Amino acid sequence: MSDVTDSQLLQKARAFEYANEALFITDAANRIIAVNRAFTHMTGYAPHDVIGQNPRVLASGQTSPDVYYDMWLALEKNDFWQGEVWDRRRDGSTYPKHLTISVVRNAAHEVENYIASFSDITERKQVADRMFHLAHHDALTGLLNRTALEVQLQNALVYAQREKHQVGVLLIDLDNFKQVNDTLGHHVGDHLLVQVGRRLKDCVRANDPVARLGGDEFIVVLQDIESAMSVGAIASKIQRSLADAYQVDEYTLYATPSIGVSLYPIDGSDPDVLIKNADSAMYHAKAQGRNNFKFFAASMNAAAHERLKLENALRSALEGINCDQDSQFELYFQPQIHLSSGKITGLEALARWSHPELGPIPPTRFIQIAEETGLIQPLGDWVFWEACRRLKEFKEAGVTDMRVAVNLSTQQLRHDNLPVVVRGALACYDLLPEELELEITESTAMQNPAATIAILEQLKDMGIVLAVDDFGTGYSSLSYLKHLPIHRLKLDRTFVKDIDTSREDAAICSATIVLAHSLGLDLVAEGVETAAQRDYLQNLGCDLFQGFLYSRPLPADQLVPFILEWNARIEGTQA
Repeated sequence: MSDVTDSQLLQKARAFEYANEALFITDAANRIIAVNRAFTHMTGYAPHDVIGQNPRVLASGQTSPDVYYDMWLALEKNDFWQGEVWDRRRDGSTYPKHLTISVVRNAAHEVENYIASFSDITERKQVADRMFHLAHHDALTGLLNRTALEVQLQNALVYAQREKHQVGVLLIDLDNFKQVNDTLGHHVGDHLLVQVGRRLKDCVRANDPVARLGGDEFIVVLQDIESAMSVGAIASKIQRSLADAYQVDEYTLYATPSIGVSLYPIDGSDPDVLIKNADSAMYHAKAQGRNNFKFFAASMNAAAHERLKLENALRSALEGINCDQDSQFELYFQPQIHLSSGKITGLEALARWSHPELGPIPPTRFIQIAEETGLIQPLGDWVFWEACRRLKEFKEAGVTDMRVAVNLSTQQLRHDNLPVVVRGALACYDLLPEELELEITESTAMQNPAATIAILEQLKDMGIVLAVDDFGTGYSSLSYLKHLPIHRLKLDRTFVKDIDTSREDAAICSATIVLAHSLGLDLVAEGVETAAQRDYLQNLGCDLFQGFLYSRPLPADQLVPFILEWNARIEGTQA
């Protein structure tokens, strides 16, 4: 009887040792007491590495704690659990495995052992991932397919409904693509479609879905958009990008797009309707001559056309600056009055644009377009250099002890060479650092606080005066604000406007002035238009005033006599 028992035990031991699946056994305290060869082969751990260890020594840290919680709950309740976890081999590599655990209890129903078996499912998951990718992506371009696009669009609509946002749907069809296929073959056409997909991805944000519906039709979903005009800006960007030449083998190809645009919620509230309406708008774009974009709503088309017209005009005007043509831009300057002296001690440089056909374009229009299209960089560079040139002229005309403030765009602030450019401008026009003030908006400062502080520190070390413009309109963190190496805060005009009638605006102005002074900063109030506003701000201790009460922005040729007369009058009254 004993020989039979020993034989059975030997068979079981061999079955354990030579099983294809990795096996290990733990005691009641969950300490490993035995492992088989497959365990060592799969994990890299020899028996002496893990005997006496808790199985958590295998854990990779990539499995959710909830999985382990559910596992122990099932073992306690059912004496069995199976599922998927991620573990780490001895060499540090991680892998997914399918794990099965059974509980062995004695006659008293007490836990004696846990028996675990597992297998590496890396290949199975890779196959599943490939199948999932193929089921949800276009095989040629790698973009989403229609099924996946509709799911993501539905998710975007749910989020937009909850957050009261808008969503834009752009349906893009290539003009005359059939001709490429018919004359050069599908091989060339396929390569062209792949390049189109890449350009579309480059035109939008990483989280904006891009899909190929089939043939030469693509669709883009713009999530969380600010306005219909911002959708128009992206459509214009896509139009320009896709219309550029493509190189496929030895062929130089052109494939202009016709783009239809629909908007949630005004053009529909579900994916099918929005795609259908974008498709309708796309055919309207084709009917209107191709290589353009059209909104589903006719009213949007007029606004988009006007915006595109302004964008093209702005590009042309900025190219004229670079080519030394007669500039359509001019700098105006608005004086800043110092409270203690009453004198004009500073100027803010403001860009003005007068188009030969469209006439004067308000800054609120062209600055927004410049920011959306990236044209703010060349425009901002021109303003900076022109302001420095004009300041030198003012000094030569007898205006001394004057500082000129220039707004910096986000793009300018991102350039690491900004301090070098500023230093070059000072040397070029023989200016002192303290004669130049650089302003950044509150929202710009908060986009990348660490990088912003690093650039501003360099400028401050040069002696440049630094200011935060439009303070109170952004979402700045005071913990960052106190670290910004700035000298001034500029209180936004929206708070000054009703300071003498609105308790809330008065409280904001008062708190901002106290905050500025507690941080050792000057406070400049913008938009001062009435004596009542001036008196109120003066009582609060505001340091400088800027607004129509003192002067509207003036062209450079009117500025010098205005300043000389103003300061002479102030000196006369103080004599």
